[in-house]
Amino acid sequence: MLKTIKQIVMKKSNKFRFIDLFAGIGGFHIAMHELGGRCVFASEIDKFARITYEHNFRNKSPEIFLNGNFNEDLTDLKLNYADIPDFDILCAGFPCQPFSHAGLKKGFDDTRGTLFFNIKEIVKAKLQKAHHNNYNSIPKILFLENVKGFKNHDNGKTYNIVERTLRYLGYHVKSEVLNSKHFGLPQNRERIYIVAWHIDSINNSEFRFPYGLDHNNNIIFNKNEREIKSRNTTVGQILLTDDELSLHEANNNKSYTLSEKLWNGHKRRKQQHLQKGYGFGFSVFNSESPYTSTISARYYKDGSEILIENNGINGKLNRPRKLHPIEAARLQGFPIDDWFEIPVSDNQAYKQFGNSVPVPVVKTIASEIIKQLLTK
Repeated sequence: MLKTIKQIVMKKSNKFRFIDLFAGIGGFHIAMHELGGRCVFASEIDKFARITYEHNFRNKSPEIFLNGNFNEDLTDLKLNYADIPDFDILCAGFPCQPFSHAGLKKGFDDTRGTLFFNIKEIVKAKLQKAHHNNYNSIPKILFLENVKGFKNHDNGKTYNIVERTLRYLGYHVKSEVLNSKHFGLPQNRERIYIVAWHIDSINNSEFRFPYGLDHNNNIIFNKNEREIKSRNTTVGQILLTDDELSLHEANNNKSYTLSEKLWNGHKRRKQQHLQKGYGFGFSVFNSESPYTSTISARYYKDGSEILIENNGINGKLNRPRKLHPIEAARLQGFPIDDWFEIPVSDNQAYKQFGNSVPVPVVKTIASEIIKQLLTK
């Protein structure tokens, strides 16, 4: 039976279809589109993220907007999962907050945590449809992302539920924690990536994760070599020049330098945290720093995790500044200097980039998914 199914599954091709769940502002979409993929369905509930998503992808993937396949709520009972267009790859950076160390440390008991089960139900519905359609529409690959702590949450029970569920549905499962700083981005951002492929459509029992990119943009497959072979980065590569920043500040009548009150508050809180033995506080970087800390969705509040030195140069106040949204976009690898645009406020932009997947990381993994699983 297994051999028969494999014989009739659609011939593997670089021309693949993907769906983009919990899409945010399209980090997965960018990576997949640049590798030749075609988006046939996307879903995002946040109204401001939807504005950014449609603004940037209406011309690149017009069919999802014209055909009503830019969904707002996966939990909507009116949405029939079997009617979602057939796809080869499911992409989902499902909500991070329930599994973040900085969050409330809830898990599947949190309603947002159960959104993984909407992924499961979509896959299950498509597999049932494939069963009645000569197995031509099996979802071949699931490509998921979450925070680093996801794998160890609740003593590993959370991850085990996910892996057990995917295996029950007929998928091989492989996961790895990867860091953006090894993929050419000057950001210390660790995230878990899960790749699952269906045993009835892909005759391969292994997947080799890429662990980074070297100075010649070659993939590093040896985990032990990623620290020594990955390309060097500096924060300067994502920073606006002084003239560019001054122009943006003048055009928008605002300053990104912290107010004296906010800066004094940062220093006071950091001192208090140090006295209590906490590790929390602000972090200041300059153009020579190899990388920043992780940008998060809360960056809009006070920017404490990533502040940039001013040093009183060129008449600037001797207080650090927040990143400009353009710099936040660059920090996550978005093509902001090419075609990607920010149609929302600074605060919304910070939230969106803080919640996003790092584009070069998911693109590198996706390129290996295509090579090792779709076209092998």
